[in-house]
Amino acid sequence: MPADLNDYFKKKNGGGSGSNGGGDNDNRTPFNIEPPDFLKNLGKKAGVIYVLIAIIIIAVIAKPFVIINSGEMGIKATAGKFESTPMEPGFHLFIPFIQQVFIVDTKVRIMNYSSTEDLGEVMQRGSGIKRNAAISVLDARGLPVSIELTVQYKLEPTTAPQTIATWGMSWEDKIINPVVRDVTRAVIGKFNAEELPQKRNEIAVNIEEGIRKAIDAQPGQPVELLTMQLREIVLPVKIKEQIERVQVAKQEVERTRYEVEIANQQALKRAAEAEGQAKAREINAQGQANAIKIEAEADAYANKKISDSISTPLLTLRQIEVQGKFNEALRENKDAKIFLTPGGAVPNIWVDTKDSQKAVSISK
Repeated sequence: MPADLNDYFKKKNGGGSGSNGGGDNDNRTPFNIEPPDFLKNLGKKAGVIYVLIAIIIIAVIAKPFVIINSGEMGIKATAGKFESTPMEPGFHLFIPFIQQVFIVDTKVRIMNYSSTEDLGEVMQRGSGIKRNAAISVLDARGLPVSIELTVQYKLEPTTAPQTIATWGMSWEDKIINPVVRDVTRAVIGKFNAEELPQKRNEIAVNIEEGIRKAIDAQPGQPVELLTMQLREIVLPVKIKEQIERVQVAKQEVERTRYEVEIANQQALKRAAEAEGQAKAREINAQGQANAIKIEAEADAYANKKISDSISTPLLTLRQIEVQGKFNEALRENKDAKIFLTPGGAVPNIWVDTKDSQKAVSISK
């Protein structure tokens, strides 16, 4: 305990009674207070306490620990030299003023090239999205074209220390951005501006393959390219107008071709109908002719049968029958007039008597 506090308590316990001359305080009860033990030993431990307080203050100011979150990697540098093994997510200690820990993002990152967004190369804090101006390129004829695309990539965790040591914390601007711009210019420069909209898919595939090949060729493969999307091809106004005129002309040609095709189909339909009608008439006429032929053949067959059925005995019989009727008529009227009408094998015989009521017609 400090000396001044001991003196204070001694005086309180009666050390100053003589100075009062034995007057008014002779009958008072002596006041004796002992200090706590920790206060008695405080003077001996004060140095240690001061040292602990100083250590705590230094620890708070220097912060010799770091917490690495998921999706991040820590890179420890000792005396300015990066260690080759990255620090995994978790709690880590390091020596202040001698060691330093750099935290890098290993999550998927996006780099947009667009003329509608902020033109400056701006990185939204904590978002992992970097915005750049649209890529200005020249086509095969030297006409200016703007390309808007999006690239998704991420830092390779296992080689992150070497990447940061080689490229620094601005590794995106040194690896991704130049490669994307160079490859895009090289691909677009092979086409005319008018061809770009029609060959959009081919161009997108060529750009992605070129970027992937260029990034994989970097020493240590520092970055993994995930995807590349070709969002927009911005053509000059004159080229757009020319393409629109060509499209309108093509649509007109297609419309004319469609109308011609419809007219041809209608003509073929009418021709088919006319041919069908002609064939129907032909079939009808053929049917009628066949019917007449069949009827004539039937009549001829019937006549032939009739002719075949007339024989000499039959004719003789018919003559006898006629002669009998002739004789019968004469028997009834001897004055009758007989008229013979030639016709066929057996003639018709008309007998005209004086009495008209007795006229007799004899026929076959």
